[in-house]
Amino acid sequence: MAEKIVDTLIIGGGPGGYVAAIRLGQLGVKTLVVDKDRAFGGVCLNWGCIPSKSLIQMAGAYDKAQNLYPKMGVMVDSVSVDWPKTQQWKNSIIQTLTKGISGLLKGNGVDQILGTATLTSAFSAEIEAQDGEKHSVKFKNAIIATGSRPRTIPGFEFDHESILDSTDLLELMEIPKSLILIGGGVIGLELGTVYAKLGAKLTVIEVMDQLLPNIVSKDVANVVHKKLKKKGADIHLNARAKSWKKVGKQVEVTFECDGKEHTAQADFISVAVGRSANVDSFGAEKAGITIENGFIKVDDQLRTSQKHIFAIGDVVGQPMLAHKASKEGEIAAENIHGENYSTDDIQAIPSIIFTDPEIATVGVIEDKAQKDGLSFKTGKFPYAASGRARSTGETDGFVKVIAEQESEIVLGVEMVGGHASDLIAEAGLAIEMTAELDDLSLTVHPHPTLGELIMEAAKVAKGEPIHTLPKK
Repeated sequence: MAEKIVDTLIIGGGPGGYVAAIRLGQLGVKTLVVDKDRAFGGVCLNWGCIPSKSLIQMAGAYDKAQNLYPKMGVMVDSVSVDWPKTQQWKNSIIQTLTKGISGLLKGNGVDQILGTATLTSAFSAEIEAQDGEKHSVKFKNAIIATGSRPRTIPGFEFDHESILDSTDLLELMEIPKSLILIGGGVIGLELGTVYAKLGAKLTVIEVMDQLLPNIVSKDVANVVHKKLKKKGADIHLNARAKSWKKVGKQVEVTFECDGKEHTAQADFISVAVGRSANVDSFGAEKAGITIENGFIKVDDQLRTSQKHIFAIGDVVGQPMLAHKASKEGEIAAENIHGENYSTDDIQAIPSIIFTDPEIATVGVIEDKAQKDGLSFKTGKFPYAASGRARSTGETDGFVKVIAEQESEIVLGVEMVGGHASDLIAEAGLAIEMTAELDDLSLTVHPHPTLGELIMEAAKVAKGEPIHTLPKK
């Protein structure tokens, strides 16, 4: 068994782990990063963020070619989907980006191994590489960045044939004619929307009283709800899946809704009820690392109960977002180098949901502000009142700004509409800088752009709307 001595061992090469490795390499810290997947980039790059957005982009283009472009005078006589070619295109994007990450790691002097790393003590680990070689590693510091996996529910365990997880949905060999989605959360709705646009009959079974519960305010969720209904989706709220069975080549789910039992049939069932942190496979007990409520316990510097071992990303708790993991990777790397950075320095982390229309939030959402009894005001401006939105044909949705009542300091922004994912960064900067409504409303925004929506929403919150009438 080959022996390695490094300053820092990183277990997990996803958006948290590889970013931490690159930063440590820049700082001159001898680092080894290990990942068990087929390539560096983690779930996000290989089976999550990037492949799902690739399919979302394709499905959006197909949908527009059928329903929007003819209204603009662009007549498409025939439009169809070559699904194998789509999968090939999606996979080529992944391969290009994973090779790029590996090149960045190498260029920054980071050693990398594809394999499984397990801690054997607080200062040592064993690695079983994918090529069969085994390594013994001694380290001064470590970063745990092992990510998360799809959560299942009793009676609906994944068999990857009838009951699919998110990875299965990304790699289907054919477009399904119908799909039952258990859970109306982020991942399920994103991929469910893809297949609904490609012609699949979508059925959603959500246990709460709205889609995307505890994630966005109800008025935001309702916009996506209505758009899915227009695509022919059957959406059942306050519903609980009870059992399933095979019926010929299809699957049938029995669920309870409004005190009555119902059934639905489809080609597949997809269970999308959140994710569980991978805290059970890297040797936490042998290293003396404390696990609480399914997550690694860390302080504000991301140090575990073993102060020289850090943990970042999904394994330390919500929100389970790639950009949050990347930021934490930088913080952990800086602290290993000898700095004194803290997660308390982060004012707000934006969240994006690539449904149709897109959703983006940062800071406090209105429903939570009400629940917490905050004193606040809001301003909402509709996409339909935007000239730019009209010209793109994407008029569903709105931008909402939430501000403290007296000081008018911006507390949060919620968006649902076209290109919301690109617009939210301005709102994040505003919160990071403790901006007030005036900072948004008085900043000259170029016309005609969707960016004006934020300015207009801030003006509404101040009671000075220009392109919409004030509330009576």
